[in-house]
Amino acid sequence: MARRVHGRQIHGQIGVVEFIKGSWLNWLLVFIPLTVTIGITGAPKLWLFLTSALAIVPLAGLIGSTTEQISSRTGPGLGGLLNATFGNATELIIALFALSAGLQEIVKASISGSIIGNNLLVLGASMFAGGLGREKQTFSRTKAGASAAMLFLAVVALVMPAVFDLAVFGTLERSTPRIELLSLLVSMVLIFTYLASLIFAFKTHRDLISSVPSDEQEPRLSISNSIMLLALATAAVAWESEVLVGAVEGATRSLGMTEFFVGVVIVAIVGNAAEHFSAVLMARRNHMELAVTIATGSSTQIALFVAPVLVFASFVIGNPLSLVFNAFEIAAIGLSVMALSLVSLDGESNWFEGMQLIAVYVILAIVFYFVPAG
Repeated sequence: MARRVHGRQIHGQIGVVEFIKGSWLNWLLVFIPLTVTIGITGAPKLWLFLTSALAIVPLAGLIGSTTEQISSRTGPGLGGLLNATFGNATELIIALFALSAGLQEIVKASISGSIIGNNLLVLGASMFAGGLGREKQTFSRTKAGASAAMLFLAVVALVMPAVFDLAVFGTLERSTPRIELLSLLVSMVLIFTYLASLIFAFKTHRDLISSVPSDEQEPRLSISNSIMLLALATAAVAWESEVLVGAVEGATRSLGMTEFFVGVVIVAIVGNAAEHFSAVLMARRNHMELAVTIATGSSTQIALFVAPVLVFASFVIGNPLSLVFNAFEIAAIGLSVMALSLVSLDGESNWFEGMQLIAVYVILAIVFYFVPAG
């Protein structure tokens, strides 16, 4: 079957090298050997942090694209499960290394930062890029409304443990066995809801799934090459994530930033950069429906899948993670979901709405920068 890459048709399968060359984002893979070189020479931690962060961006994209290559051959059921499993692999890997290092605040900040970033920065950039030169773009109000409802559930789950902590102990900083058990039970509800959403989307209501338009499909790799590239990209992300987490403390000192700001803004953007790029690209090609699906779907996966999995993993590691977020995170998550709901009510978007969402994100990022270290 004929395929198109950057406007040209590709017939049949292509090789790994040609597949990698298909995205300019993959030129950032050069930062992998740079990370190795800097690590060997013993350069400052700041350089290790920057090179590892930049290397993770294309690797996350490769994980996503190779997963799509595999899932396109497995049918909607198994394909949806594969996308759900590997769609947020980068965030999970980074967070697991941070958990192992005892950096719980960075883990929680990256969770909230990913949700806020997808709702405001990604969706805003998509609407802005897609709206340039166009009066408006349209998308399904029903799908956007369903995503907003799922995110409202996430807000409830992320807010109530903090409300309990504040009401019972008068603080958002105390972690007790009771709070940890509460977080574990809430995580069970979230993961159950997420599994139900997969059944809804890929089994009982398949027509609600947004797929890539036929003229925009990526070139096809063979199954063996897809699996090989997925394994290599995942292993490389694991190694770069370990380097990134190990360099956080030195980098924050050099940059004059708090670990909270690094988690909520920098780590969150790095972990989702590939999806950000895909959403903006789809919007620019006038596929606003798909861009909205990417942005809201990623937020939903972070809240309903990544967060509870990290809570479960923290108990296994022996360093329990609570779902008690600070007041700034709670307010920002709630405001981001509210903003997403407001702009999606009419099923239309334009560049000015996109700019407004970006402005809200920038304001929140400025506030996060000035939040003192805990």
